[in-house]
Amino acid sequence: MLRKTFIISILFFTILIGVFITLPSFSRADAIRLIRDTEIENIIKLYTKPILLAADLSDETLKTYIVNDTKINAFVSKGQKIFLTTGLLRQSKNAEQVIGVIAHEIGHIAGGHLIRMNNKMKKARSTAFISQIMGLALSALTKDPTPVVAITSGGKNLASRSFLNFTRGQEQAADQAAAKYLDIIGVSGKGLLELLNVLAGQEFLQSSNQDPYVRSHPSIQSRIRFMKNHIKNSSTSNKKLPINIAEKQLRLVAKLDAFIDEPELTLAKYSENDKSTAARYARAIAMFRNANLNSALPIINTLISAHPSDPYFVELKGQMLFENGRLNDALLVYQKAVRLLPNAPLIRTSLAHVMIETGRSELLDHALFQIKHALAIDQELALTWRLAAAAYGRKKEFGLSSWSLAEYNFLMGRKKLALAQAKRALKLLKRGSPAWLRTEDLKNKING
Repeated sequence: MLRKTFIISILFFTILIGVFITLPSFSRADAIRLIRDTEIENIIKLYTKPILLAADLSDETLKTYIVNDTKINAFVSKGQKIFLTTGLLRQSKNAEQVIGVIAHEIGHIAGGHLIRMNNKMKKARSTAFISQIMGLALSALTKDPTPVVAITSGGKNLASRSFLNFTRGQEQAADQAAAKYLDIIGVSGKGLLELLNVLAGQEFLQSSNQDPYVRSHPSIQSRIRFMKNHIKNSSTSNKKLPINIAEKQLRLVAKLDAFIDEPELTLAKYSENDKSTAARYARAIAMFRNANLNSALPIINTLISAHPSDPYFVELKGQMLFENGRLNDALLVYQKAVRLLPNAPLIRTSLAHVMIETGRSELLDHALFQIKHALAIDQELALTWRLAAAAYGRKKEFGLSSWSLAEYNFLMGRKKLALAQAKRALKLLKRGSPAWLRTEDLKNKING
């Protein structure tokens, strides 16, 4: 199930190397919109894992997020987080392009560029240099070049040139690292070169019309020259990805198109004459979103028959049934999806949601089992915490319900509500119990 969510408590300002600096205490209006979807996240993990191995980094500490934004962009933040926009994913023509961008961003992480960036900014805070950076960040946030024009003058131009030289060096290092990683994993660098060529023309546009990737990654032309030279000398340049990887990329794009665009646009793009799996997938989603379940179900049933072990087609059918009020049917379908992909917290959350919505008290413990399993894998799922609160509340376990609401509100950026629920939970829970200890930690985190 494709979910749209928000990062509420933190905001990431775009700085010139595509590395975002984390700043605390920003409002809901400043939130980054994220998309959560098991299939898309797993495809990105498939792309990312071999690059991490090539970079000698752990895949357990790195997290990848999909930002719901039409602009082509990719960036990293502290804590080994990679952000890819839907604009980048949807406009990419092949998996090699996405893999090339991920390799570049992992090059930033492996090179410790974010730490160096933060250190350089700390040294500059007492100078006009910081004004230049904040002007650039504000312009990127508001899509208005005025702050840069107003702030940039005199000695600040010198600071800007110094910063550009610094970031340009990091970009070159990240490209060199990406080229190395791509060679190790046997992926052609042509994909990254293709994407750079798409972005090259934007260097001449007014900054407000450029994609953030151009603004945050200086000197596209020099990067193109480097990649061209690398491709000439690389033994993997003409190597093709396996067909199954190419098909996954087509499905990824089709799914994003179908859930983001209006159904009419999707049906026009993926016509009935296109019998590919990706096209049928997109049409099924578009018809479902267009309240045409009678047309959507036969398509998804055909896809399930052709791919009986594919959990994502089953998950989509469960979503179709659930959102059309067919709870008992959805329950059976989601149970099948969980059997096919047991370590998918989002799918377990959907199953728990159906169980709770049936209103059947005998299913509450089963729902909580799914919720606990989901949260053991991913504790950042706000909906899962909200469902936990509902299930515990119906079981009259009010301490656990308040704790769950505290976690939910904290993830949603509602610190006052989170603190109030945490204090209530601490009064109701047994002192020293696991839930009490976690709630105490959460209270201290909120107050800190």
